Amino acid sequence: MAQTAMTIRVDNQIKTQFDSLCEQFGMSANAAVNVFIKAVVRTRTIPFAIKADEQPERVQLLKALRASRKGRPEMSLKEINDEIRAVRQERSQK
Repeated sequence: MAQTAMTIRVDNQIKTQFDSLCEQFGMSANAAVNVFIKAVVRTRTIPFAIKADEQPERVQLLKALRASRKGRPEMSLKEINDEIRAVRQERSQK
C-alpha cells in the first residue's frame, strides 16, 4: 500500500509526554497516530467527545432573553401569525 508523509505541529512538552507514553505502550508515536487515524476512518467518529465551551456572549444574551420573557405567556403559532397580520394591516393603512 502506498504511503504518504504527514506533518503536524505539537507543543514540545506534549510531544515528549506522548513519546514517553507510546514507548511504555511498546509503539512509536507514528504507530500510535496511525492507530488513531485508522480508528477514525473505521468508525467514522472521533473516539472521544469534542466540546466547545459556551460562548460567554451567547450565554449572556440567552439569559437576558429568558429574563425578558418571564411572566409572559407563550404564544401559539396562530397568535403569532395573527399579530403579524394585524401589524401588517396597520402599516398598510398608513
